[in-house]
Amino acid sequence: MPPPRVVSLLPSATELLCAIGGRHLLVGRSHECDYPPGLDSLPVLTAAKIPPGTPAQIDAAVRAQMAAIATTPAQADNSLYTLSEPLLNKLRPDVILTQDLCQVCSIDLRTVERIAAAMSPRPAVVSLNPHSFEGVLDDLLTVGRAVGLEPDARRALVALRERFFRASDYVPHFATETAVAFLEWTDPLFVGGHWTPQLIERAGAHHPLNPTVPSPLAGAAAGPVGASMATAGKSVRVPDEVFAASRPDAIIICPCGIPLSGVRQAAAQLALKTWWKDLPAVKRGRVALVDGNQYFNRPGPRLVDAFCFLVAWLHDRPEVMPPDFAWEGFDR
Repeated sequence: MPPPRVVSLLPSATELLCAIGGRHLLVGRSHECDYPPGLDSLPVLTAAKIPPGTPAQIDAAVRAQMAAIATTPAQADNSLYTLSEPLLNKLRPDVILTQDLCQVCSIDLRTVERIAAAMSPRPAVVSLNPHSFEGVLDDLLTVGRAVGLEPDARRALVALRERFFRASDYVPHFATETAVAFLEWTDPLFVGGHWTPQLIERAGAHHPLNPTVPSPLAGAAAGPVGASMATAGKSVRVPDEVFAASRPDAIIICPCGIPLSGVRQAAAQLALKTWWKDLPAVKRGRVALVDGNQYFNRPGPRLVDAFCFLVAWLHDRPEVMPPDFAWEGFDR
């Protein structure tokens, strides 16, 4: 059998595929698939309908579009993204990697399935929808099975888990006193969800504005088993006064989909708030800016890099910091 032709409409799926040695299978990608390097020559099938702007402008545009989708659910063209049907047909993929976790983050599953259903032969549509760190690791196996690289996926999974647990060894036992506020958006304020609170807690801190909740299936399990079954919900909008009242010890500003240059601008606007300078994290110089287009918000292999960053930054262990991790301190 010839190797499958794969189209990835999701940046994290592209990273997962490349992590298991499937880079050569890609014949098309989304406009956001920019890692690992060397994907520029691949055809681009998607584009965003929402124009660039400030966090407040983007939020308003997204809300307006989502309201339109809610009132006219049968219209597929109400997606926040466009997908080139002619190009997809021309590429003749055997497998399409996509998602149904977040309509704001990528092309919606309904649109992909509608187009795939009309193709001949019909490609397999693989939807990745992890809600936890373990779910992200499991997606390595899902992608591996879909493209015939399951043994390679298992090896990649083992390597990532080894890196994760190696970094975990640097976390002080019972270190949970640091309250971290992880900002996934800055105007309005949204705090991170899903796997992000998990990573913060496992790095020896807590995320009080959206903490993990133990699974009913965990029972009295403790340690790594219990931690792996504690999950958080999706990101949560938080009023300014609630955020200020939480008085975080450390703040990570990592707006979804925004590169470090844009994070600086968003942080500068946030620092104009009257309550900003009174936060314990600000007074102690414990505010980090992280490239939200690359880390934390992509449920792919680099979540392990994000975890290593957390361990290094929270516990002053520079030897754990991943090389070239895109972050910087913020002192306003």
